[in-house]
Amino acid sequence: MCRSIKTLRNVEQEASDTEVREAALQFVRKISGYRHPSQVNTEAFEKAVDDIAVVSRQLLGSLVSRASAR
Repeated sequence: MCRSIKTLRNVEQEASDTEVREAALQFVRKISGYRHPSQVNTEAFEKAVDDIAVVSRQLLGSLVSRASAR
């Protein structure tokens, strides 16, 4: 998978919105095959990044961990 996406769960400090969006961007880049989408695909690309960032934030907010923070 994409090795540049870092784990955002179970860290001392809650992941920032910027970190969550950067991870979403890396994911969309990986699955779409675009580093920079063409002009015609930019809107769909950015919407996917925004949607994944929202869902990722919801996921991080709902996870329960028994392990200590790293």
